[in-house]
Amino acid sequence: MARVRVTSEIGPLRAVLVHTPGPELLAVTPGNRADYLYDDIIDLELAEREHRRFVAVLERFAQVYEVRALLTELVARIDVREFLVTRALEVVPSDALAKQLAELPADQLVGVMVEGALEEAGPIARALNETRFALPPLPNLFFTRDVGIVIGEHSIIGSMRYGVRWTEELLIKALFRYHPCLENAGILYDGSEEKRTNYTLEGGDVHPLRSDLLVLGFSERSSPAALDHLCDLVFQHCEVKDVIVVVLPGERTAIHLDMIFTQLDRELCCVYPPHFVGAERLAVLHRRKKSKGVKEMPNFFAALQAVDQPLEPVFCGGNARALQEREQWSSACNFFAVRPGVVVTYARNEATLRELEHAGFKIVPAADLLADGGRALGDGERGVVTIEGSELVRGGGGPRCMTLPLRRDDL
Repeated sequence: MARVRVTSEIGPLRAVLVHTPGPELLAVTPGNRADYLYDDIIDLELAEREHRRFVAVLERFAQVYEVRALLTELVARIDVREFLVTRALEVVPSDALAKQLAELPADQLVGVMVEGALEEAGPIARALNETRFALPPLPNLFFTRDVGIVIGEHSIIGSMRYGVRWTEELLIKALFRYHPCLENAGILYDGSEEKRTNYTLEGGDVHPLRSDLLVLGFSERSSPAALDHLCDLVFQHCEVKDVIVVVLPGERTAIHLDMIFTQLDRELCCVYPPHFVGAERLAVLHRRKKSKGVKEMPNFFAALQAVDQPLEPVFCGGNARALQEREQWSSACNFFAVRPGVVVTYARNEATLRELEHAGFKIVPAADLLADGGRALGDGERGVVTIEGSELVRGGGGPRCMTLPLRRDDL
């Protein structure tokens, strides 16, 4: 098997890891949705259908691996099963659960790890119709981007900001550690072992633009201490020499950098304008290998210019502030590139799609791409493949959030 290798955001995609949402979404209710980091309730059947269509699009360009399928292969191995069960029980010590997990066949064990396990209810709990999870379900797992990161040939396990996502770290660690399809040069940073509360790091804030250039977001989910630590690690073990850091506002809309910025092509990116242009623009820092401090940059585009990576912006939502806000909320900045200048996005963000058309992108609905065997796009043609995402978007993310690229060709 080839090792993982990602040195850009837009290099031709060869292999990607996804998770099709399943019954774990049914654990999210109006009463607990905030605990599970949701703003809304997702219809499972529609979300599955939308995600399957998304996967079919990705399969036109790359090998697509499913988290559940790979884990099911792995837990047939005694050492992997023991690793997962032991680590899960460290967090939720329960003899009853230990016994239950030990006896399950591989597919059911993975099912419980993803969908959660209910506690045995006592007489009072039953009378009050009160149920609790002994092992938490993982309704955010379909956003595989946050938990796993590939930089060069190394892997990184995210250190999730909220405890409700802790088991996700464990599952992705098992894949990076044991599965041949995710063979890597070593786990640089292991969020599943991170016990310090001020060290959090999520993949939505980590953008490798070139083998020697990383763009990071300091967000509500990724802390300065973890970003500094990541810089030290990539300076030492990878080819990275420059890191640009965007200081995000503490807003529910901008939980990760990829909710307000993604790269589309060699010289093109999509941004949420208020955060990058004009009086409200965000602070931007530049940290260089071997330099002691950081340099404050006048703006994001000047920072990129300084490291020979000039990017022109396409405005999410066009020029109308109301449309910018509406479409940013529905993940209009969250593109996923399958090759330079060919990206996937939600069909609903029409103002942003019009901006892309002006920039020379051909709009290709997923159905058209799938119907003609992928011939809808010529080799050097810029294109944006649109997928339906009315349910998926309720989870608070888009195509970049839902993908963990394992291998891309170097640019």
